[in-house]
Amino acid sequence: MASVDGAGLPDWVVWLAQDADGSWWGYEVEPLQYHRGWYENELGRRIRLERGSPNSDWAGTLRRMR
Repeated sequence: MASVDGAGLPDWVVWLAQDADGSWWGYEVEPLQYHRGWYENELGRRIRLERGSPNSDWAGTLRRMR
């Protein structure tokens, strides 16, 4: 399984973000924010990476990998 440190991520993953429930996701296209996480805006692909602890600061986790 791919991880949020970049190991094993598919080549198409450009963005990483964590939802409020602790789930980390990889996105091909910059995701949009909704009330408890992120979504792919019907463009590009997404992959669930791992489940972390719930994070009250989830909105600050979006980062570009490449």
